[in-house]
Amino acid sequence: MSALGIFIWELLGTGTLILLGNGVVANVVLRKNLGNNAGFLFITFGWAFGVFTGASIAAPSGAHLNPAVTLGLAIADKTPWEDVPIYMAGQLVGAIVGAVLCWATYKLQFDDHPEPENTLGIFSTGPQIRSYGWNLVTEVIGTFVLVAWILLSPTASAGEGGVPEFGNSALGYAGVSFVVLVVGISLGGPTGYAINPARDLGPRIAYAFLLPIRGKRDGDWGYSWVPVLGPLAGGALAALLYLAVHNLT
Repeated sequence: MSALGIFIWELLGTGTLILLGNGVVANVVLRKNLGNNAGFLFITFGWAFGVFTGASIAAPSGAHLNPAVTLGLAIADKTPWEDVPIYMAGQLVGAIVGAVLCWATYKLQFDDHPEPENTLGIFSTGPQIRSYGWNLVTEVIGTFVLVAWILLSPTASAGEGGVPEFGNSALGYAGVSFVVLVVGISLGGPTGYAINPARDLGPRIAYAFLLPIRGKRDGDWGYSWVPVLGPLAGGALAALLYLAVHNLT
């Protein structure tokens, strides 16, 4: 696929993911919504199905949607290194576009919200207990689980007697969505489970510089490096595990 094709498909897929993911948080947090106060489980399901929708759209480019996934696949020799910046650029731009579309969808609710200074969490993650080192560990572990599943899950193959064995590939992008769901439910409480640098940084940029939300706070840039570096490290570690396992077996 051409560089432009990768960029466009990743932009479309990631934009859809962020529109739906930020959208479910806005539905829960902002008042005068049908989903107001629906809770964390409602949010985790929304993000999981957002992954399925965005990945299905971005299927022509391989549906990375996540710089940590792209990095892991490159280390595992499944994505050419020269394509990595193109994937990441499409993902970041798509995340910014998705955040803007989310704001547009809920514009009236943002105008009505009595605590506009607390709206950053609709777009980007933040820790429940701020400790940069441990917050980083949480993001590394959550992303490691996601990327390790992507790399280590069995794929389709010809079984005994030529009977196909589909493995987890039969699940398609639903399988990844299930993993995102369980990571959110099981590991997402401490930091909001960014597990995707573009998912956090793109909306944070949009919130700080593009969205006209009256009374909003800053982008909490002091924390912003954690949901970028943590997922990248988790994706890289998962790829190193993949290489080690395949060298030993």
